[in-house]
Amino acid sequence: MVNKAPDATGASQALSGTRLLVVGGLLVLVAIVVGVLVGRATATAAAPTPGESSAEAGFARDMQVHHGQAIEMSLIIRERTDDPEIRLLALDIAMGQTQQQGQMFAWLTMWGLPQTSSGPAMGWMSSPALNNDEQGGDHTGMDMTDGSSSEALADSMPGMATPDDLQLLSSLSGVEAEKLYLRLMIEHHIGGVEMAEAVLARTDLPLVTNLANGMVQLQSKEIDYMRELLEARQ
Repeated sequence: MVNKAPDATGASQALSGTRLLVVGGLLVLVAIVVGVLVGRATATAAAPTPGESSAEAGFARDMQVHHGQAIEMSLIIRERTDDPEIRLLALDIAMGQTQQQGQMFAWLTMWGLPQTSSGPAMGWMSSPALNNDEQGGDHTGMDMTDGSSSEALADSMPGMATPDDLQLLSSLSGVEAEKLYLRLMIEHHIGGVEMAEAVLARTDLPLVTNLANGMVQLQSKEIDYMRELLEARQ
């Protein structure tokens, strides 16, 4: 009986994939540490301090959750495809949104506010805008929930994928996974832009408006890029 030699190419690819996952995970950890440090530095100099039910606090809480799903989808697709463009895009999104999560976490800590609210998810988006003519000023028709389940969050937060969407993404690979990721992330970014525009209509606190404006600009560009990538895969 002859023992077959291990497939050196397969072993090398597996090791390479493991290394990429570890490196990606470390980069995400670095991003959240940087975000927390930046958030602490900016929040320390900011005044006045937002209250428990303020739009600023609601935005910081809900956008952390919204970003969390984008990070989750991006880490999933990095395991389901070898395409360098998609993997780089996913890493950029995961790192950028992890850093922003850290900033918003630090804001709430420095403001002396809890990271979660006893009120409904997205309730802040129905509060009056500073100027009713501003973009993002009317969200009174949104479905506000207690946010107690992933299904509820998918219903209440604009652009959120459903648990079934995430399960399907995890089951696909290659081009099919890429196409689903791009479709989901485009909708997710559109929802994120909507949330950022909503807080811009409801605050004049510089550290919040600076981050929200940055989100609108970057995610709008990423939406255009993802549409190009999706079109190329049709």
